[in-house]
Amino acid sequence: MDAISQGTRLELVGAPGSPYTRKMLAWLRFKRIPYAIDWSNRKINEGYPAPKVSLIPTFYLPDDNGEIEAVVDSTPIIKRLNVEFPARSTTPPHPITRFLSDLVEDYADEWLTKIMFHYRWAFEEDAKNAGSLLPFFRNIQVDDSQVSALEAAFTDRQINRLYVVGSNEVTRPIIEASYIRIIDILDKLVQRNEFVLGARPCPADFGIFGQFTQLSQIEPTSLAILTKRSQRVRAWVMRVEDLCGLEVADEDWFEPERAASELRDLLSEIGRTYVPVMLANAAAINEGKSTFEAEVDGERWAQPTFPYQAKCLQWVREAYFALESDDRNVVMAYFDGTGCENLI
Repeated sequence: MDAISQGTRLELVGAPGSPYTRKMLAWLRFKRIPYAIDWSNRKINEGYPAPKVSLIPTFYLPDDNGEIEAVVDSTPIIKRLNVEFPARSTTPPHPITRFLSDLVEDYADEWLTKIMFHYRWAFEEDAKNAGSLLPFFRNIQVDDSQVSALEAAFTDRQINRLYVVGSNEVTRPIIEASYIRIIDILDKLVQRNEFVLGARPCPADFGIFGQFTQLSQIEPTSLAILTKRSQRVRAWVMRVEDLCGLEVADEDWFEPERAASELRDLLSEIGRTYVPVMLANAAAINEGKSTFEAEVDGERWAQPTFPYQAKCLQWVREAYFALESDDRNVVMAYFDGTGCENLI
């Protein structure tokens, strides 16, 4: 793919109610990369290409032939842009800490999003709030006579997707208990260090931040829980929104041993929830099944299979096996007893 010229203003489509849009905007601000965001998705009408999968944010970046293409999926976008815009890198310098960042980012993108979606649509008050608010993110000038129909259509469509992402009566207690634990873990983590891997943010921070923008700003129930549990985490989310003024230095990053010690509780939470679900999903897909069950915290988890998350698991494993042999051994020693060792 063609490189992007320094100083180029990146173009993207997104929405404030999209955790991945917020993740990417905060990342771009930290990197001090100029951007222009289209909140109303007018790009298609202006002749821009449509993405292969309709997801936001959608970035418009040059392909191998220099032609503009629509690109989605925040993780590979960050990896690409970190190379093309090396200043203020968010890539940890040590291979082990890079792998830990990749793992925590995927946990945020693929597990914390279940918590976010659950609190958005599983409760009547939250569903009414989201259904009446989110349509305005796309069209702030929508006619009042159309609002009720848009709200009903949007709400029905999203609630019908609850089971797809794993939110249902079987999984509800697991999701809600996981939310409480991650708040407590983050509270202690940011008190000690401010960021996941030291004094500057990595992709893991932005992944966690993206989901918490919704949990702490849009959903009433999750906001009430967070407010009662940790004002520190609420404040952290507000700070990460715009880190363009944060000065950074090479020594900001943890060395691997320090990182493993600081992340022990978070790794245990990942091993407790994300790992068994990701493994069961991938196994079911390999067996050609349309649904799967897993055991999480001694409780039953059930949902439809999710092919994209099987790809995510494969990418995490590939990142692990790309490490040198000695580094793989160190990682497995760090994982021992957390449940994360079962990923490999």
